[in-house]
Amino acid sequence: MRNIAVILAGGSGQRLGENIPKQFLKIAGKKVIEHTITVFQNHSLIDEIVVVVHPDYIRDVEDISLRNSFNKLKKILLGGKERYHSSLAAINAYDEEVNLLFHDSVRPLVNERIINDCIRALLTYNAVDVAIPTTDTIIQVDDNNEIVKIPSRILLRNGQTPQAFKRSVIKAAYEKALLDPLFKTTDDCGVVLKYLPDESIYVVNGEQFNMKLTYKEDIFLLDKLFQLRSIRNQPTLLEKSEMEELQGKVVVVFGGTYGI
Repeated sequence: MRNIAVILAGGSGQRLGENIPKQFLKIAGKKVIEHTITVFQNHSLIDEIVVVVHPDYIRDVEDISLRNSFNKLKKILLGGKERYHSSLAAINAYDEEVNLLFHDSVRPLVNERIINDCIRALLTYNAVDVAIPTTDTIIQVDDNNEIVKIPSRILLRNGQTPQAFKRSVIKAAYEKALLDPLFKTTDDCGVVLKYLPDESIYVVNGEQFNMKLTYKEDIFLLDKLFQLRSIRNQPTLLEKSEMEELQGKVVVVFGGTYGI
């Protein structure tokens, strides 16, 4: 079965206070959405990429695709007012059964392992979420802003993306949801949980660095995380034999900044 990555990029990014949506901000030399698409483009198990975006930014996505030769990016769809409108656009773009992996465009540090685990889980389950353990204490308050409950952290998780589904299952969940006059959601797994309660949803372990760009402070944090990842990907120290070959030679170091 084909694996389709759906990049949800229809948000306006109002909480960030910028003039452009946060997915089109530049971090570490590229636009955020550019980093995100690259991860799925380079993943061997992803067959196709769909980007769901606001109409005003279709040209931007087209330019990004051409500039990077994203040959897996086959569809650019119009997003709607709410997040679930974007999910529905992707669901309705296919007729056959496929695996759909919905991913926030502003989570550019998703990695190969998470995607692998989601696809592997779809061999057994029809719905898959990604989450990490909650480190902070979560409190529940009432209308008076008074604590009414402090749930145990043992069973609590912070949700991330991708959220992955067999197309037929997420489609069936939304068909039921749209018949509900009180329907309201910001989460695709939540739709399955509420409207297909007999459908088990498996949870894949996420990563702390698979963070979502939401506030201004996140820009600096993401930039540092990209720097750290770049450092980890650098070659290790030269082997002894390589050092011996350099004895008595002049070495020019490019890219040095400080600490040399």
